[in-house]
Amino acid sequence: MALYRTYRPLSFADVVGQDAIVTTLEQAVTQDKLSHAYLFAGSRGTGKTSVARILAKHIMTRGIADETLKRQIIKGIEDGSIVDLLEIDAASNRGIDDVRDLIEKIQFSPVVATAKVYIIDEAHMITKDAFNALLKTLEEPPAYAHFILATTELNKIPGTIQSRCQCFPFRPIEEEDIVRRLQYIADQEHIIVDREALRLVARHVEGGLRDAISLLDQMRSLAKISVQDVEQRIGATGQAYIEAVAEAIRHNDPVALLKAVRELEETGTPLDVFLRSLLALVRAELHRAIEQKKPIDASIRALDILLEAIRNLRLSPVPGLVVESALLTLCAPAAKGHSDVLPAKTTEKAEKKITKEEPAQIATAKQEKEESPLSAAEVEAPEVTRETITAAWEQILEGTAPASVRMSLKNGELQNVAGTTVTVGFTSAFHRDKVATTEASRTIEQVMHKIFKRSLKLDCVLEKEQDKPDTKENVVNLADAAAEVF
Repeated sequence: MALYRTYRPLSFADVVGQDAIVTTLEQAVTQDKLSHAYLFAGSRGTGKTSVARILAKHIMTRGIADETLKRQIIKGIEDGSIVDLLEIDAASNRGIDDVRDLIEKIQFSPVVATAKVYIIDEAHMITKDAFNALLKTLEEPPAYAHFILATTELNKIPGTIQSRCQCFPFRPIEEEDIVRRLQYIADQEHIIVDREALRLVARHVEGGLRDAISLLDQMRSLAKISVQDVEQRIGATGQAYIEAVAEAIRHNDPVALLKAVRELEETGTPLDVFLRSLLALVRAELHRAIEQKKPIDASIRALDILLEAIRNLRLSPVPGLVVESALLTLCAPAAKGHSDVLPAKTTEKAEKKITKEEPAQIATAKQEKEESPLSAAEVEAPEVTRETITAAWEQILEGTAPASVRMSLKNGELQNVAGTTVTVGFTSAFHRDKVATTEASRTIEQVMHKIFKRSLKLDCVLEKEQDKPDTKENVVNLADAAAEVF
């Protein structure tokens, strides 16, 4: 028998990593406050179905004094032979006819136990019409009927169904809890395994204990399970390439990026695992920038690019191409400021501040020295006019994040450039409000500052709020100016 079936939890005490849920359900059993409908939601392998069966034992033996009968019911639940427990796979029984059949059968009283329990796995697969047919029964079932729905996609369960259930979120199981459980199973089965190998398994399954046990089962025939044995089966995590990719992005080296992706593919490294590791690095750098009150637009742009790549990876016929495209986009000139996205190997030295005790002459000299690069930048900065804004609009759009703000900005028209104020008009209040939010406008102003080397203010207005110029020459359609971007 497979290890995950042999070591499936049979009581609440055996459940790993879901202490809050177990405590709540145990209290409900003790106080006889069991609900008629439960909804267990969480990623695969986190214990939803196991907890559902354990809860079913308590529901179906409630009020039974005969210990022999109680043991028979529990054994029937564990081996799936008892008729009063119905486990339904919604992936293959999802239609309205299946639900109507269930509703008809629910009218019959339990045969052996004191209650009937329906466990509906993958409940998000049920069709809309089937959910509607189930709604009334779920709200007012017979006194002896109980429902336990399990799903990996809570967002697909209608709100009307959720509101009629007690919802329990099953969290991904902590890495240390998985390691301890795997070590226990290894000891029971006399499997010799390195602790670091178990840790690598736990890290790979991302909170799914069942997947971890299955992976251990695959390798149980080995004399000793090492880290290398685990890597051969799951592939390398790609950590060795993270620093190389980060350096290539910082130094705008597309050749090195393509080489890294090619080596990732050759070593069999799961590309989604690599992208997630890179995403975690960018996220950490974003948090660091926020703490130090530094610009975050480059980090947000990088997060958008990596998240989109992870989404597209499953659907692409050439996954490596998705990764290459994402990394090259991060490395592109439009991503100016990408040096702030990933941490550098060395820490920059802090600039020495002028103290009050310094002589005035030294302070003045230092100030002039510090200001000289800025003055040079201002001399080289392009003039801010309607024409220069229009010419740079493609670059401004490229630097604007997230994509929703970029699309709203695309629908704007340049109305006026007066001093340091750039006025953009919108025919839609929705797009105007999207761009006018503090965070969005600040991001766009930072992009313009990088281009024009001076602080500019973005003013977003509805076109009806002002007099529009009569001639087309006086109004620049920014969407047309940036059409090639999209």
